[in-house]
Amino acid sequence: MPKFMKMLVVAAAVIAFGAGMAQARDQIKIVGSSTVYPFSSYVAEELGATTKFKSPVVESTGSGGGHKLFGNGVGLDTPDITNSSRRMKTSEFERDQKAGITEITEALIGYDGIAVAQNAGNPDFSVTKDELAMAVAADVPVNGKLVKNPYKTWDQINAKLPKRKILFYGPPTSSGTRDAFAEMVLGKFAKKHKDLYSAVAPKGKAKKYEAVRQDGVYVPAGENDNLIVQKLTKDKDAFGIFGFSYLEENADRIKGAKIDGVGPNPDTIASGDYPISRSLYFYIKKAHLDKVPGMKEYVALFMSDKMIGPRGLLKRIGLVPLADGLRKQVQKDVLAYKNLTLDDLK
Repeated sequence: MPKFMKMLVVAAAVIAFGAGMAQARDQIKIVGSSTVYPFSSYVAEELGATTKFKSPVVESTGSGGGHKLFGNGVGLDTPDITNSSRRMKTSEFERDQKAGITEITEALIGYDGIAVAQNAGNPDFSVTKDELAMAVAADVPVNGKLVKNPYKTWDQINAKLPKRKILFYGPPTSSGTRDAFAEMVLGKFAKKHKDLYSAVAPKGKAKKYEAVRQDGVYVPAGENDNLIVQKLTKDKDAFGIFGFSYLEENADRIKGAKIDGVGPNPDTIASGDYPISRSLYFYIKKAHLDKVPGMKEYVALFMSDKMIGPRGLLKRIGLVPLADGLRKQVQKDVLAYKNLTLDDLK
């Protein structure tokens, strides 16, 4: 073989070897929900501190963004786990299947409330869920007609509310918190007025009409919920929309509004009395379990009573634990790596 051909062969081998090395990973890669991020990061740090494994890399991409990255295939250049502040959508599951991600385990870790918070120095604030929808929705019923949201101050919605500018800092469209808020607040309000909303709702389904106003009253603040907290410390008119854990972490600077007369706290969220409560999840790509060191240990630690139990460490930073019976069943299913099915999501 000529010398230059040998050099080409060697170069090709080096490139191939390098590519193989790039595919190998000794660190878990996690993406997804900004709400689940603090809990996932806590477990990641604990894994790194108490075992021989490196702390996983956790990125806050939003639930929708996380599912999109997770669904890019089974190569080791894709995430191993995605966090989600809502349940996986059937469309996301079907996309995963087409991408070759045929085995997924769903892990329910606990509950969270969506807090509507304001500056701690403000007077207490209480609204109904319908009034909240009327402040945020793109279109609202006025005199029997559906019109672009005209409300600029709270007293215009209800004369008993203060004459205070309506302003929200909230999550973007990629966020599971945004999805859950839209479904539980805007969607349910639209359903009550389905005769008006059905004409503009996608496919005529009023419950799917969940558009947020675009006139500067609702300001998407990215996937960094701490940024919203900072906004509230400077702007006393504004409200922020984010997961309850951020309210707990910043109780010295912000406080939650009451919705339908109920404030967000662990008891009201766990009981479902707080009207904007939801479940939190993470999803495991089973094809990576034997390829990425520490994945099984991370899952076992996250699902342990040490983390998600009634006296677990994650409760201290805002996670609302599952009831004992449900928690034990979920722990059993997750540690057996039970496969998620399309029927589970319907």
